[in-house]
Amino acid sequence: MLVVMKHNASQEHVDAVVATIEDMGYSARPIPGGQRTAVGLIGNDGGVDSARIQGLEGVLEVIPVTQPYKQVSREWKEEDTLVTLPNGTVVGGPEVVVMAGPCAVESEGQIIDIAHRLREVGATILRGGAFKPRTSPYSFHGLGLQGLELLAKAREATGMMVVTEAIDPQGVDLVVEYADIVQIGARNMQNYPLLRRAGQAGKPVLLKRGMAATIDELLLAAEYLLAEGNNNVILCERGVRSFDNHTRNLLDLTAIPVVKSLSHLPIIADPSHGTGIRAKVIPMARAAVAAGADGLMVEVHPDPPRARSDGAQSLYPEQFEVLMDQIRIIARSIGRDLVAPLPSAVAL
Repeated sequence: MLVVMKHNASQEHVDAVVATIEDMGYSARPIPGGQRTAVGLIGNDGGVDSARIQGLEGVLEVIPVTQPYKQVSREWKEEDTLVTLPNGTVVGGPEVVVMAGPCAVESEGQIIDIAHRLREVGATILRGGAFKPRTSPYSFHGLGLQGLELLAKAREATGMMVVTEAIDPQGVDLVVEYADIVQIGARNMQNYPLLRRAGQAGKPVLLKRGMAATIDELLLAAEYLLAEGNNNVILCERGVRSFDNHTRNLLDLTAIPVVKSLSHLPIIADPSHGTGIRAKVIPMARAAVAAGADGLMVEVHPDPPRARSDGAQSLYPEQFEVLMDQIRIIARSIGRDLVAPLPSAVAL
């Protein structure tokens, strides 16, 4: 439920609404706006008797929130959420953001070299896995702490922000120490202790859709993050499992406009995991931008055939440069643009 205050409502009026909601046994979340303040009621599984609240001084109207995900819903917050990063990159605004890098950090030379090449063609966020939850226990599972340290070095050298995955609640604090965005991977989308800890971490969170998750389940997973006080959440469509074996997953482009109609959170697309095939990444990346994605997450490796993880879906740097040129044209054709490249002096 959302309590919309009158334009001239005082802070005392807002405090009285909050106190009444808490007296009723629920939690209250004030939401300051440009013209007026609203107060969200959370903690209810069913309907709430709004009579006590409706009669309070300063209350304009009480609006039921019909979706099971409350704070994530556009009913709760109509304007788009903007996630602003320390290097000036804004996710969710009119500009399309590009996150790029190798699936896994393999060495200092690899990650710093590719970071420079990506920054030169316009990427502002560096992706790279230090911890890799793999299907097989015998696959490469990342460099761990060393990988995080190398990502931090790449950030210092280029000014790119770092997004990398935390795979358990205990690892969130370590990722927060080195990264700018905490990624929750597809396999962990419904790992609720991990979601709660990431929601408390004080850093933006990138939440990937699970391999067999519905859109409602994705938004409910995001609700866990917002319920812990973290409003800086970025959703990611990365493909769902299908009966067809021509691609690794089925990249659900319909999810982009659907999520935008249901939620104020930004949504990006991952055409690398969404297809699993290098030749399909660029076409689907173009399509995602055309569908309204707020950004892309693309795997790029300096030598894909020798990559220790997901080489078959990783672009060569030269292909990534072509992709950037093409999506810039598409973005401009729909009234958007790519996020401005980082300036030459970018060390943070």
